[in-house]
Amino acid sequence: MEFPQQQKPAGDGKIVYPPGVKEITDKISNDEVVKRLKMVVKTYMDMDQDSEEEKQQYLGLALHLASEFFLRNPNKDVRLLVACCLADIFRIYAPEAPYTSHDKLKDIFLFITRQLKGLEDTKSPQFNRYFYLLENLAWVKSYNICFELEDCNEIFIQLFKTLFSVINNSHNQKVQMHMMDLMSSIIMEGDGVTQELLDTILINLIPAHKNLNKQAYDLAKTLLKRTVQTIETCIANFFNQVLVMGKSSVSDLSEHVFDLIQELFAIDPMLLTSVMPQLEFKLKSNDGEERLAVVRLLAKLFGAKDSELASQNRPLWQCFLGRFNDIHVPVRLECVKFASHCLMNHPDLARDLTEYLKVRSHDPEEAIRHDVIVTIINAGKKDLNLVNDQLLGFVRERTLDKRWRVRKEAMMGLAQLYKKYCLHHEAGKESAVKISWIKDKLLHIYYQNSIDDKLLVEKIFAQYMVPHSLDTEEKMKCLYYLYACLDTNAVKALNEMWKCQNMLRGLVKELLDLHKLPVSEANNNAMFGKLMNIAKNLPDAGKAQDFMKKFNQVLGEDEKLRVQLEMLISPTCSCKQAEICVVYFTI
Repeated sequence: MEFPQQQKPAGDGKIVYPPGVKEITDKISNDEVVKRLKMVVKTYMDMDQDSEEEKQQYLGLALHLASEFFLRNPNKDVRLLVACCLADIFRIYAPEAPYTSHDKLKDIFLFITRQLKGLEDTKSPQFNRYFYLLENLAWVKSYNICFELEDCNEIFIQLFKTLFSVINNSHNQKVQMHMMDLMSSIIMEGDGVTQELLDTILINLIPAHKNLNKQAYDLAKTLLKRTVQTIETCIANFFNQVLVMGKSSVSDLSEHVFDLIQELFAIDPMLLTSVMPQLEFKLKSNDGEERLAVVRLLAKLFGAKDSELASQNRPLWQCFLGRFNDIHVPVRLECVKFASHCLMNHPDLARDLTEYLKVRSHDPEEAIRHDVIVTIINAGKKDLNLVNDQLLGFVRERTLDKRWRVRKEAMMGLAQLYKKYCLHHEAGKESAVKISWIKDKLLHIYYQNSIDDKLLVEKIFAQYMVPHSLDTEEKMKCLYYLYACLDTNAVKALNEMWKCQNMLRGLVKELLDLHKLPVSEANNNAMFGKLMNIAKNLPDAGKAQDFMKKFNQVLGEDEKLRVQLEMLISPTCSCKQAEICVVYFTI
């Protein structure tokens, strides 16, 4: 719009005041100024745009109220009343303001903006006037006048900063609505959003600021949702400058781009329509750490519960899947960790993930093979339907991994699935049949040469296959059905396990019997032989031998310990008695 020529007040230029209002000058006290301004406020509040005669009559007063005496007045009440008058003046004289000087308009709007800080204290006696000021400005869209000013951005930045800083949990929906209307009209009806103005919105999404002022975050979120069609281009330009062109100096928020992308995606994926292709570009970066940062970000976006990003942007999804084969180990590890959330939240993507998890289940890095197992087992524990036979097959293969940590994770994971779905039947007969092979596979491992594997099978049998915590009758039923359903090799393994356990109990019994005999060299030699045979059945044979020597020495000195141990290895020892023995050993 073109600004009109300076309007002239009626008559000889003398300022006309409303009836009963005396002249307002710097010669009177602040209290008197406030008293007279309240009457002026009431006059302008009652006027509307059709009051042509009054508009001309009080034009001189309107110009007077924008003088330095009022705009720089040190009294807070005076400033508030003047701001209310000015807001009404813009309403009454719209669409053309009576102030034609660009500098004067800038001063006025910066002045009004400063007064809006009073909105912060809802318990203030003056809060209703501050609310009236906000409501008036939002309803008339008064700030849109500033579009014609060369430095309007300075005004808008101050306005946005002020509103985001004052909003708090004591404000009702009307306050929030008027703030929203005021800011959204500036964004949607202007020629564009500058980076500085965009920053005043985006800074409220950064975790540190978000946690400081939840209401400012909610206001920014709602504002972005309302203006998505307009502001998306500005957001895309920002990320293009930082991500593609590497111009981090364009904004103080450049170091937070990934946090911002995550937040914006959660608010409305439409805000990032043009940004996603830029992330595909960053996934192919030569910098491993940069690829890792993008993978972490996209893992959150693809894995989010209601995310449709994978189906909406297949090229980006395929590019992301390619990072499962990244040369950088941390990138591959991050991808595997992501798969767990993805399988749980998006089972429809399991087919895409299966082939990549298969490759990673044979990864040269132990940590990655381990996490593949954790990923599959966690998904299976949540819902067995989330993991197909192929995925379970990868875990099955890893029970024979060259690394103990990986083998242990695979065995324990399968045991947990067996207990959940076969023993407790938490998902019905079909699920139990699907993993019925687990019991046989776990017992087959008893044939391995490693004593660690054998001992873990014994632990799994006692905790997951025939849990020792069951009542005697239930335990016998459990054992009966298990034994009846095992394949031939698993039965042989189970019999061998019992045979070894019985042999070990026999060795301990013989050791205890030797302690009852008089001390002699022959007796000591016999004890040593028993200790070495027992140590062979414990992990880390070297350390086990030293441990058994010390344990034998304690046995010789503690008769109560020998009694408890005899009870523990007795065929008639109950679970309750065993618990008592274990407590004694612990003490």
